[in-house]
Amino acid sequence: MRAKVMLAAALAGVLAASACSSGEDNAEAEGATAPPVTKSAEPVEEQPAKEPIILAFGGDVHFEGQLRARLGSPKTAFGPVASILRKADLSMVNLETAITTGGTPAPGKEFTFRAPATAFTALKAAGVDVVSMANNHGMDYMETGLADSLKAIKKTGFPTVGIGRNAKAAYAPYRTTVKGNRIAILGATQVLDDHLIPAWTATDTKGGLASAKDVPRMVQAVKQARKNSDLVIVHLHWGEELNPCPLPRQKELARQLVDAGADAVVGGHAHIPLGGGYMDDSYIHYGMSNFVFYSASGQTANSGVLLLKAAEGKITKAVWKPARLSGGLPVPLKGAAAKAELKRWQGLRECTGLEARKGSS
Repeated sequence: MRAKVMLAAALAGVLAASACSSGEDNAEAEGATAPPVTKSAEPVEEQPAKEPIILAFGGDVHFEGQLRARLGSPKTAFGPVASILRKADLSMVNLETAITTGGTPAPGKEFTFRAPATAFTALKAAGVDVVSMANNHGMDYMETGLADSLKAIKKTGFPTVGIGRNAKAAYAPYRTTVKGNRIAILGATQVLDDHLIPAWTATDTKGGLASAKDVPRMVQAVKQARKNSDLVIVHLHWGEELNPCPLPRQKELARQLVDAGADAVVGGHAHIPLGGGYMDDSYIHYGMSNFVFYSASGQTANSGVLLLKAAEGKITKAVWKPARLSGGLPVPLKGAAAKAELKRWQGLRECTGLEARKGSS
């Protein structure tokens, strides 16, 4: 009987040992305590590497006068300058017109601009990736024009900033990722006819344009855009027509936006080029001039493309590509003419308080 008991005990021990060792290593089979079972961690999503990118900016665009006919062939509407825009990783212009074929012209304005939705087809074909409509012509055809513009933006899906069905939408940034760089772009205008400010300015309950006159809101918008972004770009309509130097309010706003986190502030309104340069580590350009503009002549026909190189979340280089408007279209300058105009443009920096090179102040 004792032998049977001992045999049974031995057999039970073997079975127990076999059960404990199933799927475990030798040490555990020999009696070591197995570690608790834990769930494997979720795989960490790798962020794409950030490559250097080139940003291109042109000035004021509309399709009035002889330019309207060019929308019949939107793929070639911008002419030869389109090749520069297409080569950039991201291109932007100021769309200075309402996108509508209806509406009533804004009261008290000498000039009102509008264009059909095929304008967006022309912009896309030219290599333009995003536009701002925050300017003193964005609501030239009042509420009906605004509704039509918003409808066209939604239907085409063309990235447009500075305009919206309420203030939240108008001040919201366009966000995109280019070669691993997370970019946020905002648009606003510092130029509005006094008698149209209430009707044109977006509020919490009314559509319209983002106003840079509301500095606290602009500062807050930039701070919000700064979150989860590698580059923050602010496009402004600002300055004084035909004045080659920035106004004090432009310089003040530029400083406030840089302090809030803007990496680049680019804009126009003067219809002539103004100077550009660095403020701390950020790049400011005070005036992009006309770009696709029917009435340009004399000094208002001076134009160009601003190219900014961005790397590791900073603007590291700026290049001005001079152009001259002919028939309302910017034609890139070459040879001696390009060198002379570039030298003239560089001289415009003297009254800006900006530096030619990053960190040289």
